[in-house]
Amino acid sequence: MKRSRYQVAYAILILLVLILIVVNICAGSVEIPFEEVWKIWNGKGADPVFADIVIQIRFPRALAAAILGGGLALSGYLLQTFFHNPIAGPFILGISSGAKLAVALVMVAALGKAVQVSSLAMIGAAFLGAMISMGFVLLMSRVMEQMSMLIVGGVMIGYICTAITDFVVTFAEDADIVNLHNWSKGSFSGISWENVWVMSAVVFLASFGVFLMSKPISAYQLGESYARNMGLNIRLFRGLLVLLSSILSACVTAFAGPVSFVGIAVPHLVKSLFGTAKPIWMIPGCFLGGAAFCLLCDLLARVMFAPTELSISTVTAIFGAPVVLLVMIRRKRERSQA
Repeated sequence: MKRSRYQVAYAILILLVLILIVVNICAGSVEIPFEEVWKIWNGKGADPVFADIVIQIRFPRALAAAILGGGLALSGYLLQTFFHNPIAGPFILGISSGAKLAVALVMVAALGKAVQVSSLAMIGAAFLGAMISMGFVLLMSRVMEQMSMLIVGGVMIGYICTAITDFVVTFAEDADIVNLHNWSKGSFSGISWENVWVMSAVVFLASFGVFLMSKPISAYQLGESYARNMGLNIRLFRGLLVLLSSILSACVTAFAGPVSFVGIAVPHLVKSLFGTAKPIWMIPGCFLGGAAFCLLCDLLARVMFAPTELSISTVTAIFGAPVVLLVMIRRKRERSQA
């Protein structure tokens, strides 16, 4: 019975991702009929203007939204597992903001010297910033016993990093301020095929590493003492959780800027859909759920007020924040009933 539920849940998520990719390609300021997309796919008789829009702009952007959305949801799932807290996530804990600050510093320095920054260099900078922010969060976790205070500390780190980023962006060249400003607010626009190949390699390798850790994660969810008795090296395991979550979060921030609430909301939505918290089901489910969530939010960001485009974080916050509030209310009720 449970297995059939998992199969139905996976079918729903895969279908959603495929449908949303097609809709993202067709919809926008320039409407592209599905027949034209089919012609482009077959390589026969397609309108060259439509083909250029689809192949060079919309298709890589849709793939980026799916890949990065899946990676961000997995990053949030790992952080929730690490801290045993349902509202832990890369955006809330300030990890995304640390990555954003590091990338902004590299971008402004490179733009000032007319140097082109490679995709891997941006990911490296974002990873360094994410690890520094994560280091501060871990130091605070040793001092602050209450998780609520740790979350507040993470939010403060995020505000500090954001303030420094805004300060740095003001010193960019006038022609580059618009691009930097859009990136700092979160956006999947301007994604190239080179970016897609690089992010695919990084995100899928990290995601595969997460999937290989499904059994240790399952043991860790039952408590550190239980996991230790099962022979799990807790220090190494926690280090791998931090490393993989930081890589995934850094990759998202490097290409799309900070994207809020996806890492918190999606794991809870997927858990409700599957009716289980087992990592072997949750890990692929979180990836597919994050992909569908970001594809939907990116579609709305583009078409709601076209040709004006909203930042992706604006839309993800609208849908993600209520989920976080519901989780907090449910947790409060469970504690009062216990």
